[in-house]
Amino acid sequence: MMLDRVAELEREYVETEARLADPAIMSDQKRYTELAKRFRELEPIVACYRKLVRAREDLATAKEMLTEANGDEREMLRKEIEQADASVAALEEELKVLLLPRDPNDGKNVIVEIRGAEGGEEANLFARDLFEMYRAFAARKGWNFELLSASPSDLGGYSEVVFRLAGPNVWSLMKHEGGPHRVQRVPITESQGRIHTSSATVTVLPEADEIEVEIDPADLEIQTFRSTGPGGQSVNTTDSAVRITHRPSGIVVSMQDEKSQLQNRARALQVLRARLLKREQERQAAMLSAERRGQIGGGGRSEKIRTYNFKENRVTDHRIGLTLYKLDKILAGELDELTGALIADERARQLQVAEVVA
Repeated sequence: MMLDRVAELEREYVETEARLADPAIMSDQKRYTELAKRFRELEPIVACYRKLVRAREDLATAKEMLTEANGDEREMLRKEIEQADASVAALEEELKVLLLPRDPNDGKNVIVEIRGAEGGEEANLFARDLFEMYRAFAARKGWNFELLSASPSDLGGYSEVVFRLAGPNVWSLMKHEGGPHRVQRVPITESQGRIHTSSATVTVLPEADEIEVEIDPADLEIQTFRSTGPGGQSVNTTDSAVRITHRPSGIVVSMQDEKSQLQNRARALQVLRARLLKREQERQAAMLSAERRGQIGGGGRSEKIRTYNFKENRVTDHRIGLTLYKLDKILAGELDELTGALIADERARQLQVAEVVA
């Protein structure tokens, strides 16, 4: 059944490739972009399927030759059959993973919002640690990093910081970072050396295209004001800061980091689109059955998704029960072991559901 389904996808792949070469399609930018995206989605599936077909043919040939072989040749063919069997099994598993339902946000860039939560100034300092961790992770991945807005706190932390990450696999590697992050350490404000528990929240938003989220200008209330820095001092003498209120949803976005009012407005609209897209996706998810919600997992804000314990140099991801004693390296941006484990867990759960449905 799986191979029949993939054979259909291969036919679609060949047809899509031919359509992309059609001058009429090439002149229609929107249609061409849609087909090119579909072609890229099908490409790894078809490549794996073709490898599997060849591996099965090789296995069948080796088994047929074994019936007529003698002596040393039989031993050589047995080894070939063993290797071919392993190759077929590995390719079948790879194909199962490739056929899992695609996350609709795969391929999107992200906007990340970090806010200090419980713990006062210590929470703001931890928010800065998380910000630096993700910036270092982005540098390791070769992603483009763009700071959108920041609200520094009195001791050098962030009460809120918003930034954009762009590059390959950004959403896939960052989507599991959303939720409450908890820190256990001795704050710099603690005189008795006692360990405190504080938290910061991370929100990961898929960046929305203008086509995906249409905003009626009549629904926007746009205000301008003078940018101010820490302590309230004037940063400039023009009304360059922008506050946009989306009346239907009540979402408010403020931007003041750029000197140009137009730049601040563009950035505010960028964040607004991302928040509206996430809200709509959450609304649609809430309408699904309890079984479907179980498949996509939790992630509610009441859950502590991860704990960072400085005394033990420990990081624990509570969703998958993974503990690593390398907090220093993780804060330096070495998140691959964590993200890899989270992706593997997601795939395992999806495969389990797929087997039940099948």
